[in-house]
Amino acid sequence: MLTLVTGGTRGIGAAVALRLAEEGHDLVLAHRADDGAAAALRTRVEARGHACHLWRGDLTDPGAVEALFAALPGVPTGVVSNAGLTGPVGPLAEVDPDVVRRVVDVNLTAAILVARAAVRTMSTAYGGSGGVLVTIGSGAATLGSPGDYVHYAAAKAGVDALTLGLAQEVGPQGVRVVGVAPGAIRTRIHADAGDPGRLDRIGDAVALGRAGEPEEVAAAVAWLMSDDAGYVTGTTLRVAGGR
Repeated sequence: MLTLVTGGTRGIGAAVALRLAEEGHDLVLAHRADDGAAAALRTRVEARGHACHLWRGDLTDPGAVEALFAALPGVPTGVVSNAGLTGPVGPLAEVDPDVVRRVVDVNLTAAILVARAAVRTMSTAYGGSGGVLVTIGSGAATLGSPGDYVHYAAAKAGVDALTLGLAQEVGPQGVRVVGVAPGAIRTRIHADAGDPGRLDRIGDAVALGRAGEPEEVAAAVAWLMSDDAGYVTGTTLRVAGGR
């Protein structure tokens, strides 16, 4: 099995890569700029006995996405679309329009471009043999994230719509499209947004009383990509501790 994981080599992306390697997947890891983390993650994947190839580029660029899929060392049976960033925390009225555009591009435009290329690679309508596309959305899509990053929540809601619509479009072509919506997960995305204490603040709002771990999201991804989930498509699995 060859699986492409896009969007980061830390946090959820790294946890997904390691879990899939344990499940028997060879991997291609696509990232934008973090060469050191990418190399370290490749070493950890290879230590689990599976091949790991690295690719660096901007997934908001259609040409780059096409180049990525052209460079794959084989036909993938799975794609995990995980690109994301929130931008600075704050009310929408105070967010710079350039930040809004970048957040929408990274979270939604990149997801659409990757999904388009994935379908053209895996779908039986284009000569493929089928496969699974997993989109990583966010629990924010249904909460709205008022005061934090409404624009991010809106973009991730678009990812949920992409998952639902595309699944119906390509199901007859042998491709399942499923989503995972993480909640408050212990990654650096909160610190990168300028709010490193956010997980502590919202902990009481989570039914399970704690933040989640990247490995818990990775477990959901691995199940959705497995034969055990063979009748699951067009839905997004919330991994958010009950929030």
